[in-house]
Amino acid sequence: MIDYIIGTITRRTPACLTIETGGVGYFVNISLSTFSKLEGKEHYKILVHEVIREDARQLFGFADEEEREVFRLLISVSGVGAATARMMLSSLSPAEIQKAIIGSEVDVLKSVKGIGLKTAQRIIVDLKDKLGKPSGSGEIFAFSDNTRREEALSALVMLGFAKNAVSKALDNILREEKNLSVEGLIKRALKNL
Repeated sequence: MIDYIIGTITRRTPACLTIETGGVGYFVNISLSTFSKLEGKEHYKILVHEVIREDARQLFGFADEEEREVFRLLISVSGVGAATARMMLSSLSPAEIQKAIIGSEVDVLKSVKGIGLKTAQRIIVDLKDKLGKPSGSGEIFAFSDNTRREEALSALVMLGFAKNAVSKALDNILREEKNLSVEGLIKRALKNL
């Protein structure tokens, strides 16, 4: 997987850019948010999410980690693809999306082109626990917790555990102890699975 590309931006449009490094130009899909953050930048480190399908390989680029994290959360929802997540990030900032999910603001999500009532509700149901307040607590998970959680989830799924079971185990562990490292999370999850 490609994590980021450092290079020269040779072409930039509101929907995509070409970044050249090592004599190769990479076509990267971007949101309007990233487009505006790259205004006037020539040499840049673009964070990447790679989508590999049978019929295509696509790169989605982000100016910062927060936007990439929200994108990855959105595409984890059934029925929300990379193009829809990019459209959402072009219409709303990552903070606005998080606020809408945590506050169950269906109308805000529905205001995005291509997002209907059922999809907006599914996004809220699937992501509210990942972004929002865990039951019995007044705290909101920080993105660093989600990053560690996603890394641990990915590692455990690669080891052959079911994604849903791992996800629930990690959420329970993070409610009890928020400061665990990725390794600590994996070790605790292995005891619970």
